[in-house]
Amino acid sequence: MPIWVDADACPRVIKDILFRAADRAAIELILVANQPLATPPSKFIRSVQVMPGFDVADHYIAQNIIEGDLVITGDIPLAGEVIELKATVLTPRGESLHKGNIGPRLTMRNFMEDMRSAGQVSGGPPAMNQTERRDFANKLDQWIAKLRK
Repeated sequence: MPIWVDADACPRVIKDILFRAADRAAIELILVANQPLATPPSKFIRSVQVMPGFDVADHYIAQNIIEGDLVITGDIPLAGEVIELKATVLTPRGESLHKGNIGPRLTMRNFMEDMRSAGQVSGGPPAMNQTERRDFANKLDQWIAKLRK
């Protein structure tokens, strides 16, 4: 089971955690972006550069995953799509997204998008903190451990 990364917006610190985990666990890691990506030399790590465009990387991931794959993304619509395809979703902040919590997240995302469009809300999420990095690494390790059973 490979790990797919929506890499355009994935923080560097999370990519570094993923690079180490892929080599340590001998798991295929596929980073998808619409720009060139620097990756360490590894037979387990590869990047796919897709054409520029809105959601092109997301569509590539959704078209290429299979049931049980892990997808790393903070993109809520992509998360909803790959959950329907029975993939596991982990955000770069260490939150597991699944059928039980994706509906409210999609609703909130759409509401905030409407608020931003109306000029009522500006800015993005706060900077990633050490707790979120640790949560991400722990959830990734749990997924790898389940894979190994």
